[in-house]
Amino acid sequence: MRKLRNDELGRLEVSEFKSVPKIPLIIILDNIRSLMNVGSVFRTSDAFIIKQIILCGITATPPHREIQKTALGATESVDWIYTEDSLEAVRILQAKDVKVYAIEQAENSIMLDQFLFDFTQEIALVFGNEVKGVRQEVVDAADGCIEIPQFGTKHSLNISISAGIVIWEAFQQYQNSL
Repeated sequence: MRKLRNDELGRLEVSEFKSVPKIPLIIILDNIRSLMNVGSVFRTSDAFIIKQIILCGITATPPHREIQKTALGATESVDWIYTEDSLEAVRILQAKDVKVYAIEQAENSIMLDQFLFDFTQEIALVFGNEVKGVRQEVVDAADGCIEIPQFGTKHSLNISISAGIVIWEAFQQYQNSL
């Protein structure tokens, strides 16, 4: 077995990426402290052709050297906007008939392995702060909560890992729905 060279991977140029159809999925980052986590979410969103990222609150915005360390240029390919308040972003999206789900451990959450993404309409996923998670008022406003099943001694995952897991599951379901 031989590792493939970058030029053998068939990756899109940024201009091509901008024109290909995207998965109808929006990622909302609610007060993410770590710039490297932000960059990782950009990179994952690029890998799985996510429609948009909304950066909220204290979440840093590109261009920033620390974001670029992990994004590796994905801030140029993935569409993003900044808004001060994630709750306002949720309400604006819902007014446009976007279903919003908080990724959080909550009463009546649906485990990710049991959740069926309905891609007949756009979906937004809210990922929260590394310490406090998704703000309670945002959880209250969401259409539901999706929880990642965990079986060890720790009660949480890093936000960039959580985003990778949930985005991958959404991508697989989207591909299977085509």
